[in-house]
Amino acid sequence: RKTGPRRHFIRILASQLIMRERISTTDIRARELRPIVERLVTIAKRKKLTDLRLLLSRLPEKAAMKLYHELGPKYAERKGGYLRIVKESGFRKRDGARTATIEFV
Repeated sequence: RKTGPRRHFIRILASQLIMRERISTTDIRARELRPIVERLVTIAKRKKLTDLRLLLSRLPEKAAMKLYHELGPKYAERKGGYLRIVKESGFRKRDGARTATIEFV
């Protein structure tokens, strides 16, 4: 994928992960998504108005609000490692890609 559509897709995956707190996707997508969402959680922990505005510019409104008001305070004492990637034993039927579950700790 080109850069623009790839960024848009990652943004959608990030918002779905924040809203559901666990998603199942391919292993490669999960590994690419992890540092982005962890950076967003670190921003949400700081609890400043500029951080909320930054989250709103990067995520849809519902996901940004949930991250800022619920998940940020939940991980306030934690220094990092907010996400866990668990590799699943199966492969996707369509193309045989290895699947993984990415979830909040």
